[in-house]
Amino acid sequence: MSYRKAIVATVAGLALGAVGVAQAWEPTKPVDFVIMAGKGGGADKMARLMQSIVEKEDLANRPLVPTNKSGGSGAEALVHMKSASDPDHTIMVTLNSFFTTPLRQPGLDVDIMQFAPVGRMAEDTFLLWVHKNEGINNFEEFLAEAEKRGSGWVMGGTGKNSEDNIITDHLNDAYGLSIKYIPYKGGGAVAKDLAGEQIDSSVNNPSEALGFYESGDVIPLVAFTDERLPMFPDVPTLKETGSDFSYFMQRSVVGAPGMSDEALEYYTGLFSKVYESGDWQEYKSSKSLMGDFMAGSDLTGYWDTQRSRHETILKASGAIK
Repeated sequence: MSYRKAIVATVAGLALGAVGVAQAWEPTKPVDFVIMAGKGGGADKMARLMQSIVEKEDLANRPLVPTNKSGGSGAEALVHMKSASDPDHTIMVTLNSFFTTPLRQPGLDVDIMQFAPVGRMAEDTFLLWVHKNEGINNFEEFLAEAEKRGSGWVMGGTGKNSEDNIITDHLNDAYGLSIKYIPYKGGGAVAKDLAGEQIDSSVNNPSEALGFYESGDVIPLVAFTDERLPMFPDVPTLKETGSDFSYFMQRSVVGAPGMSDEALEYYTGLFSKVYESGDWQEYKSSKSLMGDFMAGSDLTGYWDTQRSRHETILKASGAIK
C-alpha cells in the first residue's frame, strides 16, 4: 500500500470511529418546553425550576424554552404537541388534565398513550384552603359555613372538569354541599384571588399557596392525601373525617407523539439527572411532593391506570357519558 493510500485509509478509519462515538442523540436546537397551564401555578413553577437546574448543572447542550399553553384546560397544549413539526425537540410538563381533557373533548382526537414517557418527576398533593378572615379553623366549621351559603360559596380552581373541579365535585357529593366552582387558567391566579378574598376557598397545591400561607393570609383545613403531610402535621386528611377519598396529580414530562427512541432515551436520562439533583429533592420536600421517578413502560402503565380512574370519576360526576 502506498503512503498516500495508507493516510487515506487511516483518515477513513478515524472518521468511522468518530461516527460510532457520536451515535448518542442530542438536541440540535432549543427544545420547546410546553407547560399545559398558566403562569404562577404548580406546573409552571416546576417547569421553570427544572429549566434552571438543567442550566445550573450544565446538563444539556441546548436550552429548554418554557412556553405556557393553558387554553381549554390544556387542550391548546395537547393539540400543539400532537401537531409538533419536530417531535424530537418538543416536550411538555403535564397535569392530570393530560387524562381528563382528552376524555372530555374527544374531538381533539388525542391519545395520551401515543406520547413519549419521558419521566414522572413527582405526584403533587392538594389541600383545602380558606382565607383567615373567614374565621374558619377546621373542616367541620368549613362544612357548616359552606352548607349555609349554598351556591354562594365559591371555590376557585385550575381548569374546568380538572383536578380542582373533581375535588370540588367530591366535596359537594360527599357532604351534600352546593359549592360553585369557577375555573382559572392557573393555580397562581387562584391563590392570588383567594388571598385577595375574591373567592371563598381553593384546593391549591402546597407550592401554589405556600407564600400566602407563610404570610398568614390563608389557612389549610384538610389534606386530600392518604397520610398527613410532614409540612402540615396538624392538618388532618379527608380520610380522617370519614370520607374514603384521596387525590394526587402527576407531575410528569412527556415527549410529543412520534418522538424517536433515541430522543426519548436522551430526555429520560436528562430528567433522571434533574430528579436526582439536590435542588429538585429539596423542592420535592419543601413543597410536599411525593413519589419516585418513573419512566418507560412503568409510566405508560401508570397513565393507563390513571386514565381509567379519571374516566370513572368524570362519568360519576356527569362530565362525560
